[in-house]
Amino acid sequence: MTLGCAAGVACLAAVLTVPAILDAHDARSAAREPRAVTGVYHARSDEDTVFVTRRDSYGSQPFTRMLLSVPAGSRVPAPPGIDRLPGPGEVIVSPHLRETLAEQPGLAGLLPGRITGTIRPEGLTGPYELYAYIGRTQAQLPDEARPLVSFGSRWPDSLVVDESTLDILRFALVCLVLLPLAVFLSVCARLSAESRARRLAALRLLGLSVKGAMRVDAVETVAAASLGALLGTGVYTLANEALAEFGLPGLQWYPPDGRPSGTVLAVCLLVCPVLAWLVGRHRAREAALRPLQVRRGALPRSPRKYGLLLLLPGLGVISGYCALGALGRDIAGRSANALLVPVGVLLTGAGLVLALAPITAWLAKRLAGSTQSLSLTLAMRRNEVEPGASLRVVTGLVLLVYAASLAQGVLVELAHISKPMSSTQEYAVPFAGLDAGQRARMHQVEGVRSGVVEMDSGITNGVSTGPRITAVVADCAQLAGFTAQRPRGCADGRVQRLVDSEYAEDSDSRPGRMYTFALRTADGKGVEKFPVTVPREAVHIRAWQPSAFAGASIVIPPSLLPAGQWPADGQLVLLSDSAPSAVRTVLDGIGAIAPTASVETVGVNVEGLQQIAVVKSLLAAGMILGLFIGVAAFAVSAVDRAMERRGKIAALHLLGARPRTVRAAQCVQVLLPLAVGLVGALVAGRLAESSYLITGGGTVYWDGEGLPLLVVCTVAVLAVAALASLPLTRRHVELRHIRRD
Repeated sequence: MTLGCAAGVACLAAVLTVPAILDAHDARSAAREPRAVTGVYHARSDEDTVFVTRRDSYGSQPFTRMLLSVPAGSRVPAPPGIDRLPGPGEVIVSPHLRETLAEQPGLAGLLPGRITGTIRPEGLTGPYELYAYIGRTQAQLPDEARPLVSFGSRWPDSLVVDESTLDILRFALVCLVLLPLAVFLSVCARLSAESRARRLAALRLLGLSVKGAMRVDAVETVAAASLGALLGTGVYTLANEALAEFGLPGLQWYPPDGRPSGTVLAVCLLVCPVLAWLVGRHRAREAALRPLQVRRGALPRSPRKYGLLLLLPGLGVISGYCALGALGRDIAGRSANALLVPVGVLLTGAGLVLALAPITAWLAKRLAGSTQSLSLTLAMRRNEVEPGASLRVVTGLVLLVYAASLAQGVLVELAHISKPMSSTQEYAVPFAGLDAGQRARMHQVEGVRSGVVEMDSGITNGVSTGPRITAVVADCAQLAGFTAQRPRGCADGRVQRLVDSEYAEDSDSRPGRMYTFALRTADGKGVEKFPVTVPREAVHIRAWQPSAFAGASIVIPPSLLPAGQWPADGQLVLLSDSAPSAVRTVLDGIGAIAPTASVETVGVNVEGLQQIAVVKSLLAAGMILGLFIGVAAFAVSAVDRAMERRGKIAALHLLGARPRTVRAAQCVQVLLPLAVGLVGALVAGRLAESSYLITGGGTVYWDGEGLPLLVVCTVAVLAVAALASLPLTRRHVELRHIRRD
């Protein structure tokens, strides 16, 4: 029980400190948030400290720069992590940004000045954040710069995980980790109670009072569980120190942020001993009140059916939501969903565990009365009279499959939130700041499927000189990759009008009108005019929504552009799959080629991608902890069963039962409740997942992608459980295992 409690408390501490890590991230961000002058009109003066914040992306990582103008004698206190605000020409950077600058010197263009300091941990949200304070003069700051009052706010500018998503995460972690964890700790306590029951009964027969026996049990249980809780918190503390060096994908933290707080320590050190005492108290009281029955191995009581009182209402709630979804009723957004769905899911999970014993006993009785097989009869009669023994073995695995179904639903919901409606993702990179080598390498970035050029007419150095149209430089094959339907009427080598069924035709792009585009010369110093006449011939397309060139007027073949020239104010539009992993890969590839380039992810927020990465990392960590707990519960229960069955197995061998018969009976005895529980977990898990998706407001109600994997895992669990039961049937007979009462 000590080792089991240590493992369980380590997992419990890991789950309970997740909110503390997220809160620490948000608190550090809020503490450095600049506060501008608000409420009344305030004209900028030379005595004001003014600032402007720029949030860019370096690959798929957010990159924040705060540009400040600090006059002499400024009384604005410095933000956390630095001793003073930088003066003109000074730059203070985060440690990771300093390392990145050494690897990518091109980033220095975004950090004008000399580096004079490094931001300390209290001024950063994590060890791998890209953050910088840049000192400038007021003349060097744009008009949008605002006077600065101080640093620090009650709320950060952006949360690492917003509240609605955090609620989903809490719900998933409860089902993935905390529910199996409670079962695991109960199994560990039950194992310890079973091993003490006969000794407590012997003490009672020797004259110890009932209260005395209960006190002996309480002291032993609390001592063992408390030692395990201390070991578990120590293991988690060491693991936090090591894991904080690497973090999780999308989430990094400092070791102090993940250390257990006083509340977490109190929960871990108190809940585990109390739970162990409550679980062991029932068995100890039975040994104290009926010592002769315990010593002589009397048959246990029939399992109670109160678990059905939890299972039936839970199934009723989630099945009702599934029925409403099948009827096409839109029930998303109702206030009752926030209460009914979690309650239904938790009642169903708890009901699966508590109702498994009476269901197994009833089914075993029916099978035993209809079979002629000796092995099956032995197994079914044992499950009939003692279903709780096998139940302890299978409970953890049943909850693991049930929680995996719920996790699949959360992943589907996150994929719906993060994935654009189209199957492609576009990236717009301005030509300004890209040399010829960088433009060529952009097309070779991993994940990029195609690329075209977009440019506007009548624009020179960002200034429009009259009516203008937008042109796309692409051939028919490139154009097809950027459209939802294959272009109709496209001909390579000719200028054509673009007609999009989703947009009204541009009145400026009438056939016969001439427009001039500005092209940069091969040496990059001059600009030449490139006239184009709008033709009558049209190509019909339907661009993805959203798209960088949705509403473009004409398409120009690349062969018509003069060799070595490129648009003076155009942009390169790249195309990839819309999967979040593909988007992050492409952004990282663009950042490696052109660190200072401004990249627009069309229709996607980089901060949103970062948040989704955090949620998925925490969810994956929860699934790993749930898997560990489920396997540990099975291992502990297998040890419990081996200890309990030694005498019965020895008696069967002594009576002449064949080893094959004993092995078959042992396997079937484990497989029956496990098969019943896993099938029930699959069905209930799919219903719970669908009810969650129906009330989530998404377009996916019935997810079939994860079902084959769950079925394969279920079959694998049955096979492993069958193999694990074989070592418990060895033929060697030890006299001390034979009942002599």
